[in-house]
Amino acid sequence: MLELDGLTRRYGDVVALDGLTFSVPPGQVFGFVGPNGAGKTTAMRIVLGVLEPDAGSVRWEGRPVDARVRARFGYMPEERGLYPKMRVREQLAYFARLHGAEVDAAGRAADRWMEQVGVADRAEDRVEELSLGNQQRVQLATALVHDPIALVLDEPFSGLDPVGVDVMSQVLVDRARRASVPVLFSSHQLELVERLCDAVAIIKDGSLVACGTVAELRARGADGLWRVEVQGAVDGWAAAVPGADVREGDGAAMLVRTDDEQQLLDAARAAGRVVRFEPVAPTLAELFREAIRA
Repeated sequence: MLELDGLTRRYGDVVALDGLTFSVPPGQVFGFVGPNGAGKTTAMRIVLGVLEPDAGSVRWEGRPVDARVRARFGYMPEERGLYPKMRVREQLAYFARLHGAEVDAAGRAADRWMEQVGVADRAEDRVEELSLGNQQRVQLATALVHDPIALVLDEPFSGLDPVGVDVMSQVLVDRARRASVPVLFSSHQLELVERLCDAVAIIKDGSLVACGTVAELRARGADGLWRVEVQGAVDGWAAAVPGADVREGDGAAMLVRTDDEQQLLDAARAAGRVVRFEPVAPTLAELFREAIRA
């Protein structure tokens, strides 16, 4: 299990991380989301030892992470860390050798992961000759070529077309499930995070504001959220309900949060013929917007 415990990091008067704590168990795909500047990249760099925390620790299987353990992690930075003049296969074999593989084993690993991420036909091309999407696939392969015990990926789906997203998603899920590897990745593509992840942490201004499985977070967010459709209703009728917060729509169809659904239903009946009145589990994107504006 990968654990982040009380991570704190300051840059002068700016608090980049403020006691960040969560864990990613083996075999779990874990989404790490937040607005720009929330502290996601800082946290990942601390996990990989690129930065030191001012307080807190990173643990692997209950013990503090040291250089030996970190060498077995797979890391994919948001900014590509590839050598543009090197050929694809040569590059992957080189990274495998950096992690201790012998020459023949490094070549086999390069071949396997080129096939897995869909760039086997570009093996002899220089990285700079590839599209941005294919460079992203190669970047992922460099994080996987040494069969890491944990994956930490910063915006791994950036620049990918839908086919590339599908390929990368399958690779990550397979790695988590088949090898029991914890996979931690950040992304702004919240629909993808909701579809792909077992659990999610939402961070704002360096602090954790929500964490749990996607189902748990949606169930919590569903409390008091209602989808209402009223035939013949005029705009603004829900404003008469004390404490009602109209999240979208108005009049005939809307999404409303309220602590008193009976009062909302009574007002809907008074406004017209109620054709829909049901609780709603919000999407991760809706939960995200609510969490960061709180």
